[in-house]
Amino acid sequence: MPVALHKVQKHISKKRGAADALHENSRDARRLRRAGHRDDRLSRHASMTLKARQPYTDRIEFFHDAVQSIDQPLTDADLTELVTRFINRDTEELTQLQQERRKGRPPTRREEALKQRLQTEEKEFKTGFWMPDLTEEDVLFALKRWNGQWSGLSTLKFLRLFQGGNKQASSFPPKGAS
Repeated sequence: MPVALHKVQKHISKKRGAADALHENSRDARRLRRAGHRDDRLSRHASMTLKARQPYTDRIEFFHDAVQSIDQPLTDADLTELVTRFINRDTEELTQLQQERRKGRPPTRREEALKQRLQTEEKEFKTGFWMPDLTEEDVLFALKRWNGQWSGLSTLKFLRLFQGGNKQASSFPPKGAS
């Protein structure tokens, strides 16, 4: 079981006093370096995990906000309309960026990012858009009570909604075409 850096520092300082009085290659100095590297590695991994989950968290937050005023489960047409609204949420900003750009100038990074996200989400909608199953009443009310945490999504049922209106059960967290 890895021990956190501050625990190693605390143990060494209790044992010998100041941690800066260590020899460069002593056992305690190596323990401190190992613990520091371990903390760096764990924090990098945690930030990468959060970054990978962020698009899905943003998606669920959009649906969470959209269903706050809804009391009945949604129909398939309502789901399709809601997904279309989600995909086109940044079209106004995209058109504004395109209009502000002078003729012959390359697009800005923000404009490229918005276009890329739009294309990715449209492609996902054709192959199966991952979302909560809002056609069931218990999932709808659970999403309304969602606390905003990734771990709180494990109790919800998810589905893949295709552009033609077909639905397929899916799993949490999203994996490929599950």
